[in-house]
Amino acid sequence: MEFLAEMEPSLRALWYIALPTSMIFLLQTILTFMGSDSGDGVNADFDGNLEGAEAPFQLFTLRNLINFLLGFSWTGITFFGAIPNYTVLILLSTLVGMGFVWLFFIIIKQITKLAEDNTFKLEQAIHKTGSVYLSIPAHKSGTGKISISVKGSQKELSAITPGDRIETGAAIKVVGVEGGNLLIVEKI
Repeated sequence: MEFLAEMEPSLRALWYIALPTSMIFLLQTILTFMGSDSGDGVNADFDGNLEGAEAPFQLFTLRNLINFLLGFSWTGITFFGAIPNYTVLILLSTLVGMGFVWLFFIIIKQITKLAEDNTFKLEQAIHKTGSVYLSIPAHKSGTGKISISVKGSQKELSAITPGDRIETGAAIKVVGVEGGNLLIVEKI
């Protein structure tokens, strides 16, 4: 690290920020891809009252600090010789650091859109229409099967009817759920 001793103090400070920040970022990235619980920036690293914010993540996390310092320090190092005014350099570095945090927020927001609960629940079939697959006996005296599309997926489900017998191929509408495993249907 002898090359640091010969630098201007302001450039040396940027290198002192960039080197450990880069190592921590690299470690976080490796741990993330390995699937460890290194955090995803969703929870705050401190106990603070940030209620009222409608965001799926917190601003003040270790990961966001690392992202900011990574953009800040490497921008400062890269443009140190090109921008002679140190104030402008720090301002540009700060903007790039904030851009890194913003980019991370956008990535997390897109990833959270992928988290969808595709678990099928019988209640999702209520008010949907379908057809009878196996005839349904009258007055809840037995079960039949219906074919119905829910969330773009075709399902064959057990059904009962409170009315008259419904023959195979008849159009039906789901009006309720009974016992957690049977649909109540009516002929259309």
